[in-house]
Amino acid sequence: MAYKILFMGASYGSLFASKLIPGGHKMHFICLPAEAELINKEGIRIRMPVKGREGLVEIDSQKLKANISASGPQGVNPSDYDLVCLAMMEPQYRSPGVRELLDAVAKSKVPCMSIMNMPPLPYLKRIPGLNTDGLRAAYAEAAVWDSFDPNFITLCSPDPQAFRPPDEKVNVLQVRLPTNFKAAKFASDKHTAILRSLEKDVDGARYDDGTGAKIELPVKLKVHDSIWVPLAKWPMLMAGNYRCVTKDGMRPIKDTVHGDLALSKSVYDWVVKLCVSLGASEKDMVPFEKYANAALSLLSPSSAARALYGGAPNIERVDRLVQAIAKQKGINNAAIDEVVGLVDKQLEANRAKAKAA
Repeated sequence: MAYKILFMGASYGSLFASKLIPGGHKMHFICLPAEAELINKEGIRIRMPVKGREGLVEIDSQKLKANISASGPQGVNPSDYDLVCLAMMEPQYRSPGVRELLDAVAKSKVPCMSIMNMPPLPYLKRIPGLNTDGLRAAYAEAAVWDSFDPNFITLCSPDPQAFRPPDEKVNVLQVRLPTNFKAAKFASDKHTAILRSLEKDVDGARYDDGTGAKIELPVKLKVHDSIWVPLAKWPMLMAGNYRCVTKDGMRPIKDTVHGDLALSKSVYDWVVKLCVSLGASEKDMVPFEKYANAALSLLSPSSAARALYGGAPNIERVDRLVQAIAKQKGINNAAIDEVVGLVDKQLEANRAKAKAA
């Protein structure tokens, strides 16, 4: 069955969307005017490495005759869609126009899947025993999530690593680490059936490699019964991405993880234990050794670190979220506390500079 899918965010969202093209789904992106104009004119192009092949394989939506379009948030009716994918950075949902559309999404009761690093606040309400009121300060503006019913929202761990090449147009995305999207089921079996249908579409898709041969590409969608599986990204973010932030500036993820492997493992394992204390199983998590091996290919600083040192007044604060959840459990981690302090300090400097400009 072909679905109508609304993507709030066209950068990272285009990666997930590219995997759905062979299924014939109708997809619409909410994005900035320049992005929308380019996508409507030239489509999206996703480049990724494929094991055993040299160079990158490109998915060109125009060549595949994809049914995609793009616009700003105005005039979009969420009720026209079967599924909404949240693919913006969390602070962007407070933006004029976007926040109103997000509220309309919540009130429409259309099933909504997040592929953000920062889990939507209503998703956390699905975790038993968690005091989500005590976590609101970790969000740029927690109130934008207040209209959501937790039963209509799920989380998909954004494990694949991708970036926009600086010398390319904004409709081009390059995958650095082609791992899988891991989604938790919805509360409703009916809504979960949509995800399982998409999972089959992605798994069965084959692409022309340019020579007429049909090949299988990496980056799949895996749907899990456990609501804790997407939390497996938290140890990675805390041991790697956020620790790219140092008092001397930012550093690549590889150097962060492997510069002091024992410290990285201690942070990683500590966050795993925190997730287990919330109800996760050890098997829901990714072993540190597997993550550390993947980190060898991550030669740039994390997107959070780049945004922070690029002057952003707000970034996603998974570091603050993990710290706040740990506080509810009566525990803390010195390395994470240090990172939170460094991020807080740099954000204060960024906001002061923006205010003075």
